[in-house]
Amino acid sequence: MSKKVAIIASNGGLFDAYKVYNIATAAAATDAEVAIFFTFEGLNLIHKEAYQQLPMPEGKEHFAEGFAKGNVPAIPELVAMAQDLGVKFIGCQMTMDVMGLEKEAFIDGIEVGGAVTFLEFANGADVTLTF
Repeated sequence: MSKKVAIIASNGGLFDAYKVYNIATAAAATDAEVAIFFTFEGLNLIHKEAYQQLPMPEGKEHFAEGFAKGNVPAIPELVAMAQDLGVKFIGCQMTMDVMGLEKEAFIDGIEVGGAVTFLEFANGADVTLTF
C-alpha cells in the first residue's frame, strides 16, 4: 500500500511555492500518492500568470543568486515535474468564487473542488502538511 501525502497550500509567495512543490515532488518520487489543495493566496501557485512571476520576499533578494548557483528549478518547472509525477492539484472552489476566478485562469490539469473533495483524499493520509 502506498503512502498518502495531503498538502494544503494557503499562502502564495515564492518561498511558499518552493516548500509546497519540493515536498510534493519528493513524496511523489518515492511513490506516495500526493494531493495539494490550493486555497486563498495559495491559488497564486497555480494561477497561469501569477505562478510565473512570484516575487522574492523583500529583504531576501540574495536568495536569487543561491537559487541560480544551486540550479534550483523555477516554479513552472517544479509544477510540471509535480504533474508528471502524478501529483493531484485541487483548486478551492469557494475561494475561486469569492475572488471571481474561473478555472481557465489556472494552469491546465487542475481539479476544482471544495473542502470535501480534499478531505476525501486526506482521509487516512499518512502525512498532512499546511504551507
